[in-house]
Amino acid sequence: MKALEKSKPEEGLWMVEAPVPEIGPEDVLIRVKRTGICGTDIHIWNWDDWASATVPVPMITGHEFAGEIVELGRNVDGLTIGQRCSGEGHLVTHDSRQSRAGKFHLDPGTRGIGVNEQGAFAEYLRLPAFNVVPLPDEIPDEIGAILDPLGNAVHTALSFDLLGEDVLITGAGPIGIMAAAVARHAGARNVVITDVNPDRLDLAAHVVPSVRTVDVSREDLHDIIPELGMSQGFDVGLEMSGNQNALDQMIDALVMGGKIALLGIPPGTSPVDWSSIVFKAITIKGVYGREMFETWYKMIAMLQNGLDVSRVITHRFPAAQFHEGFTAMKSGRSGKVVLDW
Repeated sequence: MKALEKSKPEEGLWMVEAPVPEIGPEDVLIRVKRTGICGTDIHIWNWDDWASATVPVPMITGHEFAGEIVELGRNVDGLTIGQRCSGEGHLVTHDSRQSRAGKFHLDPGTRGIGVNEQGAFAEYLRLPAFNVVPLPDEIPDEIGAILDPLGNAVHTALSFDLLGEDVLITGAGPIGIMAAAVARHAGARNVVITDVNPDRLDLAAHVVPSVRTVDVSREDLHDIIPELGMSQGFDVGLEMSGNQNALDQMIDALVMGGKIALLGIPPGTSPVDWSSIVFKAITIKGVYGREMFETWYKMIAMLQNGLDVSRVITHRFPAAQFHEGFTAMKSGRSGKVVLDW
């Protein structure tokens, strides 16, 4: 099969011929149709400090996918040959305290496809049947291929009650934009998204027309609060940027007793003014991945009930043109980039 591999410990990925994976009794074999390029894949392409310390070489990368089941392990029940699916890319153990409590997304033994195990940038993917998420007919393959990052957005956005709340999102990358769509769909009163990249803010307004975009290099968040009829500040913050200045602005713009869900990962260590957090009685929740499998249930239900994130996909390429796909993703001017296998 054709596969996109980190073949050497240096910048880049390489299209190679690899053996089709052999499945075990609890696995399925998936014919991959579409894949999404993720920020993690950019780290692996760049071969930065995190990637070089984490990813063994050679490694077939990629973890955002949609496809079709073509083979079932002998112990697999409830799935069928020809069934369309996506899947959870976090491979968990089942003997930890967290997993035995049903909190699979918190399992400390989690491994990731395309990072620790052979991934989805390939014509075929082996996946435990436990991780398979069937796709309803009304969800096309290209949306199925971005359910992983949409799940990050859903997990973050639904960390707190949003009905009637004023929501601030820092970071207008694809996941931040999808979080804005989710917040609006979940009943938030005002949704504001900030960035310093005008292309990303334009995309946010295109995907979620009712969102208020703010270029914080040009506008002050404190001017937006009265403009939107808010008397104190934002009730809920969704931090998607990994930027310390954005987090500081968020803390400053939140109401007393406000809540923050953190998905963005700052590089290295960052100074935090903890006294501001304490004196405002702010609740902070760190978010990693998706809740298995409640997040998948929620986002599929929302997609079936009118949530539309399709416009966040800005580029589509045949898999053979992966160079163009990664160039688009690294430009900072794209939304989601999807490869057709």
